[in-house]
Amino acid sequence: MLNKIAIIGGGNIGGVLVQELVQRRLAKNVALVDVKGPDLSKGKALDIAEGSPVIGCDIRVEGSKEYAVIEGADLIINTAGVPRTPKPDGTLPTREELLATNLKITDAVSEGIGKFAPKAKIISIANPLDAIVYRLYMNLGTPREHLMGMAGVLDSARYRYFIAEEAGVSVENVEAMVLGGHGDTMIPIRSACRVAGMPVEKFIAADKLEAIENRTRNAGGEVVKLLGVGSAFVSPAWSALQMVEAIIFDKKKILAVSALLKGEYGVDGLFVGVPAVIGKNGVEKIIEMDLTAAEKAAFAVSIDAVKKTADEVIAMTK
Repeated sequence: MLNKIAIIGGGNIGGVLVQELVQRRLAKNVALVDVKGPDLSKGKALDIAEGSPVIGCDIRVEGSKEYAVIEGADLIINTAGVPRTPKPDGTLPTREELLATNLKITDAVSEGIGKFAPKAKIISIANPLDAIVYRLYMNLGTPREHLMGMAGVLDSARYRYFIAEEAGVSVENVEAMVLGGHGDTMIPIRSACRVAGMPVEKFIAADKLEAIENRTRNAGGEVVKLLGVGSAFVSPAWSALQMVEAIIFDKKKILAVSALLKGEYGVDGLFVGVPAVIGKNGVEKIIEMDLTAAEKAAFAVSIDAVKKTADEVIAMTK
């Protein structure tokens, strides 16, 4: 149990995170900050706090519109950003408009973290993930061990679920890993996918596997279309919590996370989804996987997409 965990952003993901942090008793103090609305974060925090006697949980939950509420946090989970919603005229904002808006939000988030919790470990969920985690690094200069993006855990979980569903086995029997940027160029690593230790090809035909891998790349959009309003929120929150628990309990668990590469995979200075050992110090070791020739080629394409995003972030800064 940590002394304090702070959540930035009081939307659906933030609300699930606070609830789960309290229910799982992962910190003595849980803080939620959201600058929007009347008192959104206070309302959500109070709702959860008032229910704590029911589950016998003596954890302090506090919400605020001011970043001071995160002061002294050991760990911060960033969910702050706006979704791609229609304008009054019915048109959607361009990718560049959305990125510009969310980078401004990230700059405010960075200022709050830098002022009140500069030594905290940071897990960022906000989208576009590759851009946001890179901007946090630009602004804060956080050691690479202490700053990571949550994408690969969720993408890998989706891959595992689809594989288990098609194979007709428990999700617990499926091991899988999705690497690269968080978007259309992500790579489900078929060569590392195992069902009860056996190659996935033993259970699922090649054409079905290809369809599953394409579905994995577009899984977030599938949920958005079905919901009509908003995007996935429970699965991203649970995925971040898996990372949180790996840190709190020093599990040394290998998870796919967006981490700063310093020469691994021939990449330097970019945050890319790769397997890493996650423990009490955060990202403790980057694992370099043995990839097939096709997987290496796909990974190179994904790296190019991540670099393009990073270049856009830098250009917008100037």
